Amino acid sequence: MSNEAPPATGVPASISSARLSRGTIARYATGSLGTGGFATLPGLVLTYYLTDSLGVAALAAGAVITVAKVWDVVIDPVIGALTDRDLARHGSRRRLMLIGALALPVLFALTFAVPPSLGPVVAGIWVLLAFTLTATAFSLFQVPYIALPAELTPRYDERTRLLTWRVVVLTLAILLFGAGGPALRRVSEDPFVQYLVMGVVCGVVIGIGMLVATGVARRRVDASGAAAAPAASASAEPSAGIREHFASGIGALTRSRPFRLLLSTFVLQALATGLMLAGAQYVATWVLHSQAAVELLFVALIAPALLAAPAWGVVARRIGKERTFTIASVVFAIAALSIVGMLWAPGDWIYAPVGVAGIAYAGMQSLPMAMLPDVISHDERTHGPGRAGSFSGVWTAGETVGFALGATTLAVILAVTGYVSSTGTQVVEQPDAAITGIVVSFSLAPAVLIALSLLTLARYPLRRADIDHG
Repeated sequence: MSNEAPPATGVPASISSARLSRGTIARYATGSLGTGGFATLPGLVLTYYLTDSLGVAALAAGAVITVAKVWDVVIDPVIGALTDRDLARHGSRRRLMLIGALALPVLFALTFAVPPSLGPVVAGIWVLLAFTLTATAFSLFQVPYIALPAELTPRYDERTRLLTWRVVVLTLAILLFGAGGPALRRVSEDPFVQYLVMGVVCGVVIGIGMLVATGVARRRVDASGAAAAPAASASAEPSAGIREHFASGIGALTRSRPFRLLLSTFVLQALATGLMLAGAQYVATWVLHSQAAVELLFVALIAPALLAAPAWGVVARRIGKERTFTIASVVFAIAALSIVGMLWAPGDWIYAPVGVAGIAYAGMQSLPMAMLPDVISHDERTHGPGRAGSFSGVWTAGETVGFALGATTLAVILAVTGYVSSTGTQVVEQPDAAITGIVVSFSLAPAVLIALSLLTLARYPLRRADIDHG
């Protein structure tokens, strides 16, 4: 490793250059219990909740989710600049993380507390407002949370180690919420009680994971025990307004070519996985004809990923994050494409390719997240420190766009193919075209999106030597 001093990120050299402690890695990884839960459960059940419990039409359900996510896209870069200002003023990003962690459980429960008797229109408005506020609380935590790895260590392989264990917890969270969340609905025959219990229990667990992770963002101290001097930040001017905060995030995107390429790749892949996530409940119900199948799909996806995440980290240390990321993406695309066979032979064989996709998904999560701090460090050498929040704000907005468009794309496919919405007590039959749309949205469409993401990933320029010896 180069003897060159690490970039000034508000973390003393004695801390940032050392090997990360197990405690730091564990606390940081625990935050993904919250981020994984929030990313998984709404994507899995919210569209289905709107169309099949509250009677909201498919296009309207897609619009509800899209509007809430558009708000995220607007607010995330602003939150990024605000957390940079917190770092510059107070030497810590903890304040916004704490607000988000405390607010989210209540707002999450409210999202799934809609009385069906209100009717589809009022129910849709309720979910729109509650989910928008929930997403805002999540962003207050998520944006500074993503900014932290660039400040915890400047080392290429240590970042891989940190983010690998984060993804191990993330996969556990996906398993817990993807299988356990829907299972909680079995506590009652009443659809209202089902979703309310799910919202309360899962909201509390998400909040606990977030609260644990705020400990990593405590104010740093130097070797004498004094508070470390915070880094300067171009976005930290006290008089800066929303426009300036937003411009700071957009500036990170426009000036950094590695960031643009990595973000484009990640957004396309988020769209692909978001489309599959939103479609899993429909596959279980209308293709496999089993409510329990949605839980089995998540077990097939996540169980292999628990072992695969550390394995991808080992491979990345040998051949580089970028090449390993490409391999994982190709494997995922092939596995997704094979699922199109459900059009002709639906059956339990689907769990095999889903398991392969799960192995690849572990790499597709950990590797780009480990590459993001490298992009931030690369920018610091040219434009100065203190902008990690601006990068993480735009990154979170991009991830939000990807997952939101996944649910929206599914809603459009369902509407075009004639999907019939219903309330929790109605029994309906779906046309053959709708079944075909469900299968395509779970197989062919994600495979095409992953193929497109490989085009931008192939142009990503940073390598280990650019980080450790840059």
